[in-house]
Amino acid sequence: MADNVTHHYISSFFLVGVPGLQDFHCWIGIPVCLLFAFTLLENNVIIITVKLEPSLHQPMYFFLCMLAMNDMALASSTAPQMLAIFWLGAHRFDFNICLAQMYFIHTFCIIESALLVAMAFDRYVAICIPLHYATILTTPTVIKMGLAGMTRAIFTVLPCPLLIKRLPYYTKYVIHHAYCEHMAVVKLASANTLINRAYGISVALSVMVLDLGLIATSYIKILQAVFRLPSQNARSKALGTCAAHVCTILVSYTPALFSFLTHRIGRKVPPSVHIIFASLYLLVPPTVNPLVYGVKTKQIRDQVIGLFFPNRMISQK
Repeated sequence: MADNVTHHYISSFFLVGVPGLQDFHCWIGIPVCLLFAFTLLENNVIIITVKLEPSLHQPMYFFLCMLAMNDMALASSTAPQMLAIFWLGAHRFDFNICLAQMYFIHTFCIIESALLVAMAFDRYVAICIPLHYATILTTPTVIKMGLAGMTRAIFTVLPCPLLIKRLPYYTKYVIHHAYCEHMAVVKLASANTLINRAYGISVALSVMVLDLGLIATSYIKILQAVFRLPSQNARSKALGTCAAHVCTILVSYTPALFSFLTHRIGRKVPPSVHIIFASLYLLVPPTVNPLVYGVKTKQIRDQVIGLFFPNRMISQK
């Protein structure tokens, strides 16, 4: 009898959306839709621009294309389901579909973090050891770094849905969230979830500490090299090449840290505020990243202008 009970699972979850703001779901869906549409448009423009312009066939821009593809995948794993909740009232999602969404969201987030580390390493090599840039960051090396980040994410997150599958879910099926987030799903289980919680927090902390540590180390080395440059103009130019990447790091990690800490220690944070920030963490960086690189990186800015306004580029020449 105990075995029968242990293997009894609910068939679906009910996702509330944004708790306390259900009456405004229709309006909340508008910025979600716009962010998703702009994400797809902007990141495709970045990828097409890099592909069409031979001068951009460099490691920095290859990493940027990887980031653009990952951003589109991350937004696509979240926004359509959120719009289904906000606009169609489709709150019920199959148990396995929910686990699949949870897996892809966290996988793409970890890949994003790995790409930010790779881009920091790219800037470190370009500024600190520029004479060896072409020999260190070859195309095969760039591909291997991208595959390494993807492999780490795939196998690091894989135990999460597998550990959840072993948990019994009897009566609790309402997720007070706009998407299937790991801790939100784990909290509904009708059993001891210590292993799930311990693994989840260890993955989050290890990825964040390791990646932020590597990024910080890269930028400490970069700053040391920059301030040894003889002229102010050279220092400004070197720092300018890092500006877009620093902005991307801030946009990506700030809401992620807020969401992570709120789940663990932010008991007094209203659920609606937490859910909105958790959603922004997944939707805003994919929209902002291509804008940041488009504005801050002259080569991309010029090529995008030339792509959409060729007559303007001709007149400037």
